[in-house]
Amino acid sequence: MIFVEVKTRSEGQWSRPAAAVNARKRNLICQAAMDYLKQLNFPKCQVRFDIVEVLLNDDELISEVRHLPNAFSMPEPYRY
Repeated sequence: MIFVEVKTRSEGQWSRPAAAVNARKRNLICQAAMDYLKQLNFPKCQVRFDIVEVLLNDDELISEVRHLPNAFSMPEPYRY
């Protein structure tokens, strides 16, 4: 099962969108993933966390989309 965080930024900003997925955000995503897996009665499957970056140009049109597979894993105390 793949959980995906999509982040959007304008090209002129200093950091890549994935940089916004800090430790606090990763923990919240993992907590949400565990809540969802609990609703499914913890199926036997592998879990992966990806990030998709969307960069916008000045006209707010998409100029780049980057997929970062397996961008992070579940930190302690979460394990699946």
